[in-house]
Amino acid sequence: MFGSLLLVIVGYVGHLFLSDYLPAEAVEFCSGVYELFNKMWWGLALGVLAVGVLAKVPREWVAAVLGKPGSVSGIFRAMAAGLILDLCNHGILLIAMKLYERGASYGQTLTFLIASPWNSFSLTLILLSLIGVKWTLLFILLSSVLAVVTGLIVESMVRMGKLAPNANQVELPSDFKLGRAVAERCKSTQWSLGLILTTLKRGLLDSGMIIRWILFGTVLAAGIRALVPIDFFGEWFGPAWTGVLLTLAAATVIEVCSEGSSPIAADLVTRAAAPGNGFAFLMAGAATDYTEIMALKETTKSWKMALLLPLLTLPQVVIVALMLNSLGG
Repeated sequence: MFGSLLLVIVGYVGHLFLSDYLPAEAVEFCSGVYELFNKMWWGLALGVLAVGVLAKVPREWVAAVLGKPGSVSGIFRAMAAGLILDLCNHGILLIAMKLYERGASYGQTLTFLIASPWNSFSLTLILLSLIGVKWTLLFILLSSVLAVVTGLIVESMVRMGKLAPNANQVELPSDFKLGRAVAERCKSTQWSLGLILTTLKRGLLDSGMIIRWILFGTVLAAGIRALVPIDFFGEWFGPAWTGVLLTLAAATVIEVCSEGSSPIAADLVTRAAAPGNGFAFLMAGAATDYTEIMALKETTKSWKMALLLPLLTLPQVVIVALMLNSLGG
């Protein structure tokens, strides 16, 4: 946590004040830290705020919004929530872990996480301008299908007893009405500056275990950026199956914020004529990202549950990527 934070601070300050005095690799590292942090700080800030708010939201409210855990409708609701929420993948990660703590099933959590990272309104507009309407809409549709399929597989594993259900789940009373419950809570709440400050404090405390991995990912990504030029992807990661696997491997170790991943993905679609590789690069943030795997491990306290994310999603991503490459650019 503190080692990564120190390196991020050094990199950020170095870019602002020391670029003229550092060697080329150090300049590139500092530039990477500066660019990544500037792109993701707002998502992190909103994520921390959302975590603080969710900590005060009764579990019954979460269950009412996401639907009954283990149900098909609950999975589709989680997918829809992921598509609608307009945050970068780092902010989404914070919210997903908090939703699990507030009672969302593990299938719903993974569905939300897989559907969310780059399917925001702002990023959709970016992709539309970079790769066109056809590929953007197809990417959104296929990522939604992948998220739902993964969630349904996890829910079936829970029903078969291969995975433990979320201990935080609650059963809604038959007469529960979400609108009435929200109105009663708002009426009884004493709104004040103290409430806002305690909410922010709770959000920071609850987000700490996730933020440390995000900071570590930022340091690692900036280091790799200093050594591996972006042009390398467009020139060498072609539409063959080896290119798909290399793309997934690269995206796994290069921690890229969702906004930062879109230009690289677009480069793979246009320059490398490999739309499947572009899709794989976008999906790898949710399928293989070590930050998310470690966050799941911290939240569930189980390596088995954390590793289900890449084990279930990677084969699907590879199959879809090869199908898209066969369609051509």
